[in-house]
Amino acid sequence: MRRPSSGAFKKRTQHHLLLVVTQDIVPAVGASAAGVLRFSEERDSAALAQFVRLRVIDPEGAYWRRGIEAATRWLREMGESELRVPYTYITPEDWGAGIGGHPLGVWVADQRRYYREGTLDAKRVTELEQFGMVWAVHASAWDAGLAVARDYAAVHGHCLASASVVWDGYPLGVFLKNARAGAKKARENAVRRANGETGLSYAGELSEARMEALNEIDPGWAPEGWDVAWQRCYRLTRAHVQAGGVLPGGPGEVIVQGGDLGAWVTGQRAGWDRLVPAQQYLLETIGLEPPAEGEVVGPVRRSQDELWERNMTAARQFHAREGHLRVPRQHREDVDGELVGLGSFISNARRRADKLSPERRGSLTDLGMRW
Repeated sequence: MRRPSSGAFKKRTQHHLLLVVTQDIVPAVGASAAGVLRFSEERDSAALAQFVRLRVIDPEGAYWRRGIEAATRWLREMGESELRVPYTYITPEDWGAGIGGHPLGVWVADQRRYYREGTLDAKRVTELEQFGMVWAVHASAWDAGLAVARDYAAVHGHCLASASVVWDGYPLGVFLKNARAGAKKARENAVRRANGETGLSYAGELSEARMEALNEIDPGWAPEGWDVAWQRCYRLTRAHVQAGGVLPGGPGEVIVQGGDLGAWVTGQRAGWDRLVPAQQYLLETIGLEPPAEGEVVGPVRRSQDELWERNMTAARQFHAREGHLRVPRQHREDVDGELVGLGSFISNARRRADKLSPERRGSLTDLGMRW
């Protein structure tokens, strides 16, 4: 029997495929693909073109095809322009056969790993980049944090957010806390290298380029020698004075961004001798002076309700940072530059639990207090 020419065979095959498609007989594909191939119904031309490319022109492995189809659906459903899928993300079952229940987060992570190893096919690299694939996810996360830090500083006049601060839905406080830890490690390693030490660990160290990027936003974002809370109160007080305000003389006189600058100023004068020379110098530049000889600067006087709220502020801050309320007995929490005896407060509250009002007991219980 004479074999048909290649051209005739190709034409006959195409005709057969058209008959199968127009009759909606597509047994070899899943429900989602069958929907694309129903020519009698209105179709998305882009989806059809992608289907033909993936299944006919350039067939790939099933795992790859499912990942691409799931990624396409994810971008459309989420309204995203970049393929930044959480590692634990699994597509909803109602996305249908083929892509429903697909571990898309793992799939995306696999592609990144293959890319780093140099084993990802060039065509797949190109296709993923057309989807907005983010190869260097950590660098992208840094850029996102830096952008939020820039916006925060533009509004607040500084980049000294506490660890619990969330700005525009982003955990900026944690981002800055980690950056400061990385900067501190970089400084420590520099000293150790200068001393001739070798075999240093650079894990977690912040690069000079990243430190400089934060310095451009706020040169004082990572204070050395004292904590962020002190630096923040100093900057707010300085801004208040530079704007024409006068130094507050007592608690409650000036409240800025939730910080009681009057209480802070009083605390600095009362504890002047405990400050390092650099802190004393900074305070003097805004007109703050140590107590005169014989002058007594007493502790801030507060009502019982004010003391309770001050302690609760410390408790909320500790809980936001640590995720629990298991406070060591000797722990003192820095709140706006004032050290609050949080450990003693928690211990006393637990001991006097039966005497607390339901509201006060409830406020501690909400923070995970173990009675």
